[in-house]
Amino acid sequence: MKALVIEDDPGIIEAVSLCFQLRWSDVKVSSASQGAKGLELIETEKPDIVILDIGLPDMDGFQVIREIRRFSQVPVIMLTVRDKDIEIAKGLELGADDYITKPFSHIELVARVQAVLRRARGVPVSEERPFVSGNLVIDFARNEVSVSGKSAKLTSTEYNLLYHLVKNEGRLLPHETLLTKVWGETYQDARDLLRVHIQHLRQKLGDSADSPKIIVTEHGIGYKFIRPA
Repeated sequence: MKALVIEDDPGIIEAVSLCFQLRWSDVKVSSASQGAKGLELIETEKPDIVILDIGLPDMDGFQVIREIRRFSQVPVIMLTVRDKDIEIAKGLELGADDYITKPFSHIELVARVQAVLRRARGVPVSEERPFVSGNLVIDFARNEVSVSGKSAKLTSTEYNLLYHLVKNEGRLLPHETLLTKVWGETYQDARDLLRVHIQHLRQKLGDSADSPKIIVTEHGIGYKFIRPA
């Protein structure tokens, strides 16, 4: 398993490497101190996961995430300092799969990485016929989604979230249910994480942010999927 750390602080790189040495010795860790070099390594080394800092000398982590999502769906965990909710929300909106705040323990880091990889590798595959309604097509056999004939380019987490919503079409799914199904039991209280991914999913499906018609919010309770006309 290969992990790429894009971080300009040698101390953080050393800490991440030590975390894996102690808890998951089969992981090979490589690093880049600049965003541009990190993007190059993603293309050439094909890491299984990327751990990305927001503050980089040549380009910020938000720019890096944008560029990553142009050509890769590799899982990305962003590093941020505590109490930076705006940074966290923005990173998730741009396609990060999860976040971890500094300072972090080796147990927390490895647990987050394992959880993200489980989600990425555990995307449901079904032999069912494609879901077709309006301009939305979901090919369950290929894990592909298209809107008006164009690929929606969902991350594995977004696809997993959509999968569970569609499979429960018309049924209200509480926040805790969706969080458990997609992220796991330890994320049951992470409503902000769910909200950001729902927002991102709506954008990719062409659903209205102000008055959604496909993924409908029941405030304080959860979400339900409504078949588009």
